[in-house]
Amino acid sequence: MRIRDYDIIVIGAGHAGCEAALAAARMGLQTAVITMRLDTIAQMPCNPAIGGLAKGHLVKEIDALGGEMARNTDRSSIQFRMLNTKKGPAVWGPRAQCDKKRYSHAMRTVLETQPNLTVIQDSVEDILTENGTVAGVRILSGAVITAHAVIVTTGTFLKGLIHVGDHNYEAGRYGEPPAKTLSDSLRALGYKLGRLKTGTPPRIKRDSINFDATAVQPPDDVYQSFSRAIKQPMLPQVNCWITYTTDATKKAIMDNIHRSPLYAGKISGIGPRYCPSIEDKIVKFPHKEKHQIFIEPEG
Repeated sequence: MRIRDYDIIVIGAGHAGCEAALAAARMGLQTAVITMRLDTIAQMPCNPAIGGLAKGHLVKEIDALGGEMARNTDRSSIQFRMLNTKKGPAVWGPRAQCDKKRYSHAMRTVLETQPNLTVIQDSVEDILTENGTVAGVRILSGAVITAHAVIVTTGTFLKGLIHVGDHNYEAGRYGEPPAKTLSDSLRALGYKLGRLKTGTPPRIKRDSINFDATAVQPPDDVYQSFSRAIKQPMLPQVNCWITYTTDATKKAIMDNIHRSPLYAGKISGIGPRYCPSIEDKIVKFPHKEKHQIFIEPEG
């Protein structure tokens, strides 16, 4: 079966896919964005925060170019802080903690109400070509969707693998299957594939936390919006909290370091400089008495 023709097909509706689809549609191109699940459009599976050092200015640039991330951040922000203010303004970093579900729901609404844009719930199995030129995609249902261009914004889904301690399983992200055959399709087209890694912080129950033993990290007194179109926060601003590791924390981590996939040799690579895992901090800085741990709500 053949579905209608489009100018552009975007595979994946994460942060990059949403911006690509909206940019194309707003330029007047008939656009389709294909996602496995409508309810996880613009999902924030890691810490639901936007911006920060070396990142916040990129959100501002997206806004200047007509993108949606800044506006959606202001719609769903529950705590805004300007980071690095002890230094000059050239290196300040705007950061917003967002309501995870509200961010996703709001972006889905934007996509579904955007003229020239069709949102399709399905999985892309194959990228089709004719005479060496992209011609469209084949989706899991067997239907063929044709287009003049295909944008691949698949995030962590291409043959994704999740490690939880000494266990691992195939997944695009927690609770969702990976995209297996699309990797093979890209390889068959001559692309060289590699593998990147990302870490996700653990979730803990709010009622299990002794907040009296933590330091409150309040939002800034003055909200500085990411978007030029929004001047005030649209949701109440809330606190985050800071605590620290102890000798008992260090012992628990070192006694189980063999279960960490990075130190067990199951994965390799250099983690992010400004966001290392807690075991990475303990191993790399063994003489430091304590390390900060941030406790932040998801919504």
